[in-house]
Amino acid sequence: MNLTVKAGVLIGGLCAAWTFVMGFTGWYKHPVLLNAFWVVVFLQIGVLVWALRQTAAEKTYWGQVGAGTLMSAIAGVILFGSSLLFTVVVFPHYFEELRAMHAQMLQAAKLPEAEVKAQLEAAAASQTPLIQAVSGLIGTVVTGFVASLIIAALVRRRPAAPAAA
Repeated sequence: MNLTVKAGVLIGGLCAAWTFVMGFTGWYKHPVLLNAFWVVVFLQIGVLVWALRQTAAEKTYWGQVGAGTLMSAIAGVILFGSSLLFTVVVFPHYFEELRAMHAQMLQAAKLPEAEVKAQLEAAAASQTPLIQAVSGLIGTVVTGFVASLIIAALVRRRPAAPAAA
């Protein structure tokens, strides 16, 4: 298996595992701990740094950006499947639990009941397994592309300067 595929599988596996940690611990139901989900971005960037450092000597800048984006696309496909598994099979009440937590937060903020209802209905439109899985795939690829633009610029190996005579 080449490095691009390995890194993509590693990103997908680590991010999927972290999502399931969030699920099994119940952190996704906690208003503050829910933000720990964003650890997936750091996992993705960490693996991209590791992989793109290894390809710096043999790939051009755009070759590295392409490799990092492809790694992220591979990860995105894995995360698409794991997201569906998470929300349909393992945690089938995930969205209802998120809405209940969101309602508690809005009520604690002393919003009028009509405003609480309106915000919950607006959020519910995008809270389906398929929309969340597609959003995760797109987010993973876009994050990978942007991160690869930056990482490739930082890890490029430049030719050694000629020694002064």
